[in-house]
Amino acid sequence: MGDGQPSELMGNVRVLGIDVGARRIGLAISDVSGTLARPLTTLVVSDTNEAIVRIVATIQQLSAEADGLDAVVVGLPLRLDGSATHATARVTALIEALKARTTIPIATEDERLSSHEAESRLALRERDWRRRKQKLDAAAAAIILQDYLDHSL
Repeated sequence: MGDGQPSELMGNVRVLGIDVGARRIGLAISDVSGTLARPLTTLVVSDTNEAIVRIVATIQQLSAEADGLDAVVVGLPLRLDGSATHATARVTALIEALKARTTIPIATEDERLSSHEAESRLALRERDWRRRKQKLDAAAAAIILQDYLDHSL
């Protein structure tokens, strides 16, 4: 106990989910009960430093809201066999940079197949692939966050 996981928090629990890509970062937010995740937005970034600055600004903004922010969960890219991918080190470095800039607890969640699942779900409602692509990263973040909430709370 005491590792800052949302399941250990009392009362309202709001969690930010993050799907990190090289150019786009999907963000999702949970409801205050920590039960349901929904897409929030997609950040388009040019490099890791910009990504860190914009994510920290989002964390600070959400923390300042009446519902607050209790935790952050970042999707960790892994191969189907569980081994690291070419993106794993980049995401791990981003997580460490975030931890150095915020006191909000940061956890990771396996993101295997989250983008594929998000694409499949979006395709049911949106035929235009360009519109789906604009929503894909935030939808993937919501899937990562929902998976985390489902087994953490």
